[in-house]
Amino acid sequence: MRRFLVLIAILGAAVCLPATAFAGVVAQIDLSSQRMHVYVNGKPAYTWKVSTARPGYRTPTGTYKPYSLVRYHRSTIYNGSPMPYSIFFKGGYAIHGSYETKHLGRPASHGCVRLHPSNAARLYALVQRYGKSNTTIRITR
Repeated sequence: MRRFLVLIAILGAAVCLPATAFAGVVAQIDLSSQRMHVYVNGKPAYTWKVSTARPGYRTPTGTYKPYSLVRYHRSTIYNGSPMPYSIFFKGGYAIHGSYETKHLGRPASHGCVRLHPSNAARLYALVQRYGKSNTTIRITR
């Protein structure tokens, strides 16, 4: 009987303890729908239209960690085009704001993931807050 009561006490305590949540940011980019789903601490936070690679270019698929954040970046390849709130994740590929907002929701870029500037600012702030090491960028077809 005593063992049974101890087991009940342990199970009761385990039920009362809070579950450990993933502390971080996941940016899930779906190339087929041209949408980004953002999760914070494992919970859905945002869904935004994006523009990824147009025909003749490619956006890399896979899972990445950001390696650089640049608030006011200008492209060194495409005529100094503004890339506000750039989050670089693979070579020269980045998630960044774009003033070509009419193209969001369909492929239009040279390979980067474009967002509305206000959404890029939100994502950039989340990555700053949680840290690059606690941010995952996942790109799927």
